[in-house]
Amino acid sequence: MPKISLDMPAEVLNDLKRHVGDEKKFISVADAVRTACRKLLDQLDEIDLRNGRV
Repeated sequence: MPKISLDMPAEVLNDLKRHVGDEKKFISVADAVRTACRKLLDQLDEIDLRNGRV
């Protein structure tokens, strides 16, 4: 799997980390970012379909 690097404001990362760990929604920050990206891409695909761009 390719690796990427990105800059993220500390407050966003801190908020994200509140949802990572045992008994929480994500197992890692990377898992949270991947899931968010997939969800965003699904939403963008739906918008494109509604606007006839696909």
